[in-house]
Amino acid sequence: MSALGGLNKTPNGVVIGLVQLQLPVVETPEDLAAQTEKIVSMVGKARRNMSTMDLVVFPEYALHGLSMDINPAIMCSMDGPEVAAFKKACKDNAIWGCFSIMEYNPGGMPYNSGLVIDDKGELQLYYRKLHPWVPVEPWEPGDLGIPVIDGPKGCKLALIICHDGMFPEMARECAYKGAEIMLRTAGYTAPIRESWRFTNQANAFQNLMVTANVCMCGSDGTFDSMGEGMIVNFDGTVIAHGTTGRADEIITAEVRPDLVREARKHWSVENNIYQLGHRGYVAVKGGAQDCPYTFMQDMVAGTYRLPWEDEVVHTDGTSCGFAEPDRLYGEKAREAAE
Repeated sequence: MSALGGLNKTPNGVVIGLVQLQLPVVETPEDLAAQTEKIVSMVGKARRNMSTMDLVVFPEYALHGLSMDINPAIMCSMDGPEVAAFKKACKDNAIWGCFSIMEYNPGGMPYNSGLVIDDKGELQLYYRKLHPWVPVEPWEPGDLGIPVIDGPKGCKLALIICHDGMFPEMARECAYKGAEIMLRTAGYTAPIRESWRFTNQANAFQNLMVTANVCMCGSDGTFDSMGEGMIVNFDGTVIAHGTTGRADEIITAEVRPDLVREARKHWSVENNIYQLGHRGYVAVKGGAQDCPYTFMQDMVAGTYRLPWEDEVVHTDGTSCGFAEPDRLYGEKAREAAE
C-alpha cells in the first residue's frame, strides 16, 4: 500500500515525507536563524530525496527545541522571517510543507502553532494547539478550532499537535469535518513511545482516516526524542514506521485518499465515524441520533466536572516551575467571574 515508500506513485496517490528532525538547542535569535536555515535545507533534501513527494512534514518543536523557553526574543510571528523562509522553501522546491512555530502572543503566553504551506508558497492551514501537554508546557490554549483544508492533489487535510492526539475527540473532529489525512506533529520522548503508537493507529481506525505522525529525533544533551515517523492506513494498519531513531531520516509512503472516501461510503461493520450518529440503525430507521454522552452535554453547558474532580493533584504548572496563572480563558468565563 505504501508504493515502496512512494517510489511507485499512482495517479490517486499522495506521497508524504515525515522528517525525524535532529532535536536542536535554541536559546538566542542567532540560534533561531540557524535552525530556520536547517529546516529550509531539509525541505530541499526532501525534494531531492524523492521527486514524487507531495508533502513534507516537520515535527513540533522543529524550530525551537524542547526547552519551553518563552523568551520573546525567540518567539515567532506569522509575518516574521521564519515563516517567510518556510514559504520560500516550499515555493522554490515545489512542495507542500508542514511546520511548527512558537508564536508570540501579546495577550498572554505564546501559542504552539502549526502551519501548512502549499507548493506555491501560500499559507493554507493555520492551527494553534488546543491541548498543550500540561503541566509541562506553558502554551496558551488554542483558539482557532481545527481547520480542514484542500491539501495536495485535493485531499482533505487536517493538523493536530502532539498531546492533541491523546484525545480521541480531536481525531474525531478532524474526520467529522471531512479530513481524509490527519497530520500529528510531536516532540515526544521515549516514555511515550507505546502510547504514541497505539493512539496513532486508533485515531486512524476509529475514523477511517489516514494518520501521518512524526516526532523530533535524537538528543539535545538533556532530552532524547524518539523520531517514530509513522504513517497509518485508514484500517489501522501501519504502512511506514521509522523505528531506528535515526535523526534527519525522512520516512515516506504513498497514501490513497480515494480509498478513504470509498471505505467511508461502502464499509458496513466498523464504519464508526458514521455509526456514532446513527446508533442501532438496524432496529430504528436512520438510527438513534440523540447525544447520550453526559460529558459532551456538560462541556457544551460549561459544567464539565469529573466525579473525582476535587481529588486531582496537578491542576496548574507549579510542579514544573511555572507560576500559577490568574487569567481566565474565554469571554464567557471572564464574564461569569465578574
